[in-house]
Amino acid sequence: MNWVGLWTLTRREVGRFFSVYRQTVVPGLISSGLYIMIFGYTLERRIREIAIDGEAIPYTLFILPGLAMMNTITNATANTASSMLQMKLLQQLPDILTSPLSSLEVSLAYIVGGTMRGFVNGFLVILLGVLLIDLPIHNIPLTLIFLFMVSWAFASLGLLLGQMAESWDNLAMLQNFFLTPLSFLGGIFYSIHMLPEWAQSFSFINPIYYMINGMRYTILGVADSSPEFSFFMAALMTSLFTLAAVLMMKSGRKIKQ
Repeated sequence: MNWVGLWTLTRREVGRFFSVYRQTVVPGLISSGLYIMIFGYTLERRIREIAIDGEAIPYTLFILPGLAMMNTITNATANTASSMLQMKLLQQLPDILTSPLSSLEVSLAYIVGGTMRGFVNGFLVILLGVLLIDLPIHNIPLTLIFLFMVSWAFASLGLLLGQMAESWDNLAMLQNFFLTPLSFLGGIFYSIHMLPEWAQSFSFINPIYYMINGMRYTILGVADSSPEFSFFMAALMTSLFTLAAVLMMKSGRKIKQ
C-alpha cells in the first residue's frame, strides 16, 4: 500500500471542496434552512404531527432527518463525480494513472474525499436542526456511523458515474432525473403510511427511502419500516458501489481512452 501517495491524493480531494466551501457547504445549509422555514414552519400549521410507531412527531422534526440525508447524498455523489469528470475533460487523469498508485488506492482517495463532503454537509444540517428547532438525537454514535456509511456509498456511486460520464450534461441528468426525484419520493416530507398501498409498494423499491428511514430512526428513534433492513441496505449499497467503482477504475474503461 502506497500510504504516502494515498494520503497525498486524499488530502487533495478533501482540500478541494473545503477550499471552495462557499460552493460546496454553504448552499446546502441555506437550502436546508429554507426547507425548514417554508415546509416546516408553514406546513406545521396544517400538519402539526405525524404518527409513527404510535408516537406523534412534530412535523418540523419529522422532515429534518430527510433533509440531512438528501444533503449528504447529493454532496457525496457530486464531489467524486465532478472531480473525476473534471480530471478527464482537462486531460489530467493520465498523470494520476501513471503515478505509483493502484486502482484501489486512487479509488479510495476519491471516495474518502466525497465521503468527507457528504458527511460534513449532513452533519451540519443536523447541527442546524439542533440549534433551530431543538432536534433531539436518539442515538448519536449510530447517527454518525450511518451518516458516514451512506456518504461512503454515494461517494462510491459518484466515482462510478464520473468514470462513465462523457460530459457535464450526463451528470446533470443524473441529478435532475434520478437523485433528486428519488430523494423527494423517499419520504422526506411525508410518512409512507400516508400514501395509498400501491404508492407504498413503489416506495419500497426506492433505495434512497431506506437511507432516509434509517436516518430518521437514528435521530428520532422511530421509523416507517424496519430500521434493521435500512441498515442492511446501506451496507449492501456501500459494498456494491465501492466494488464497482474500484473494478471500473482497474479496467480503465472510459478513463484510459
